Amino acid sequence: MKKLIKGLPSRRHLLLGGALALAAPALLSQSAFAITPAEIKAKGKLVVGIQGDNPPWGFVTSGGKQDGLDADIATLFAKELGVPVEFVPLEVNNRIPALTTGRVDVLFATMAMLPERAKAVQFSKPYVANTIVLIGKKSDTIKTNEDMGKFTIGVAKGAAQDTQVTKNAPSSTTIRRYDGDAPSIQALVSGQVQALGGNIFYLQRIDQARPGEFENKLEFQNLYNGACTRLGEKEINAAINSFIDKIKANGELQKVYDKWMKVPVHKFPDSLEGITFTAS
Repeated sequence: MKKLIKGLPSRRHLLLGGALALAAPALLSQSAFAITPAEIKAKGKLVVGIQGDNPPWGFVTSGGKQDGLDADIATLFAKELGVPVEFVPLEVNNRIPALTTGRVDVLFATMAMLPERAKAVQFSKPYVANTIVLIGKKSDTIKTNEDMGKFTIGVAKGAAQDTQVTKNAPSSTTIRRYDGDAPSIQALVSGQVQALGGNIFYLQRIDQARPGEFENKLEFQNLYNGACTRLGEKEINAAINSFIDKIKANGELQKVYDKWMKVPVHKFPDSLEGITFTAS
């Protein structure tokens, strides 16, 4: 069996708890908080759930301004609707609940497009790509999944990296789960864990604290991020998809990529298994 940290749930409990957490909001989201572009315009603002401390995706500047790739995309969408944007910074675990309980209108929140999430929220077409990786010290040998068994690995609880590390790590691996990206990164740089599941931008943040000590060791999964609305909200889903098509075509998405990712816009798939881009 995989070694468990005292006070942390087992993999089975995590999976069961995750299923329940996804199922309940899905029931709420069908009609209770339905919203349309017209209703957003009438309200006079677009309320967007975004990550609060995960640069360059979403973060708060020293001046108190929400910034990042997702913030730029959300601001463009609000402009398309003709209203200002209001950001609600969220942690990984409360992104879906914030949407399904009506706290926010839409999520632009580094939402990896995964089939289990698609049971609880409606994804748009993808607008950005991400890669889930394992980060470790340059001096440590981690060349295969089996090598992970020698190390204590940190992850942001409930994030895609949690799923991938849990799936790929051997039984001897100690996995510690933290409430968000920033705490998991802090755990690595402070020595609480020896390796870390993260995304392609984690290393930039780690290098700021411990320059030159760490590197990307393993690549687990290429993912696509989409905007999320509640299930059954056809009009807002259609508006977001139309908006994404527009910024791909007119170069606005490339400008955001140039600013934050510094690579060409990815070629996005027309479909993903277990996920529909169009609300029914």
